[in-house]
Amino acid sequence: MFGLGFQELVVILLLALLLFGAKRLPGIARALGKSVQEFKDGMSDKTKEPEEKEENKTNSNDINTTK
Repeated sequence: MFGLGFQELVVILLLALLLFGAKRLPGIARALGKSVQEFKDGMSDKTKEPEEKEENKTNSNDINTTK
């Protein structure tokens, strides 16, 4: 996992536990997971966005020609 061994991961987790405490650590992990999910959703929406813009341009052209 990212070139980190088991010992390095344990040290990182212990440091996080000392910095944030046992009560806040689950909330931080939950927020991190949500942000990663939103990032993935945003990246997939970004690839769909140009298609939607083209559809909106054709719809706006149709409206302008009917005036």
